[in-house]
Amino acid sequence: MKIDTFAHVLLPNFYQMMLAIDANLPQKMPFLNLPLLTDLDARKAKQVSGVKQVISYVNLNPEDFVSPAKSLNIVNEANQELIDIIKQHPDQFFGGVAMLALNNVAGSVQVIEDVVKENNLLFGIQLFTRHLGKSVADPSFKPIFAKCAELNIPIWLHPVFDQRKPDNNLVFSWEYELSQAMLEIVKAGYFREFPNLKIIIHHAGAMVPFFSGRIEHILKPEEANDFHKFYVDTAILGNPKALELAVDYFGIDHVLFGTDAPFGIAPAGATNEIINALSATELTKADLEKIYKDNFMELLKD
Repeated sequence: MKIDTFAHVLLPNFYQMMLAIDANLPQKMPFLNLPLLTDLDARKAKQVSGVKQVISYVNLNPEDFVSPAKSLNIVNEANQELIDIIKQHPDQFFGGVAMLALNNVAGSVQVIEDVVKENNLLFGIQLFTRHLGKSVADPSFKPIFAKCAELNIPIWLHPVFDQRKPDNNLVFSWEYELSQAMLEIVKAGYFREFPNLKIIIHHAGAMVPFFSGRIEHILKPEEANDFHKFYVDTAILGNPKALELAVDYFGIDHVLFGTDAPFGIAPAGATNEIINALSATELTKADLEKIYKDNFMELLKD
């Protein structure tokens, strides 16, 4: 079995709650119209044999639309829907990643304690590179990192656009946003303050492996060392040499199979392309087993 650690859904009850708030969401966010986000039967028909997905919601966050109390209520319902769907489709989904409401940090800490920690189908939480216009490393969000480290709960970090920029695009902008968020987390000293902190970075660590020399020579030694503590997935739509570079930088134990399905390559994502790219690397069979399954199972251990 291969565990796809970074796949996305837009489950129907949650989507309807959000459409009730803003009926124009599909026009404002065209990616929401991708059929396999919501049509689980069609998704199953396209799913690659031997692959089970760890699912997280797309970047449609209640915190951006409603009050702290209401956003927390929506998040709690969305997380329960995620759990229910995973239970109903055990052949498709290996588990899930919880949504939080970062305009309600205290409530989000309770979600981590009461929902994520107590449910073996939710493996962690998803954060984004920016929340409410602020960096994910803004001090107001620090209790989230502290609680996750305390309870040994991994964080999935997904990019979003910085709306202050006029030229956002899917080719390069998200990779910059991920890299910048990683720098901000390192600069905040979270890995040294919270030694048990586990953060999974989408898109193979974005720009970081390629610019490792700049990291080593410009930052303080302890900061450069902290970059190696991130975990990364393989969701870069192929590119064997780039995957080898990510393994070389982060270490074989810190690379997890992830595809970003169903995004990337229509209609169902880039699962086959990423598997083919991994097969074309110079990694050993034992290394590939670590990436496909073993590293993720090890990550989940207390």
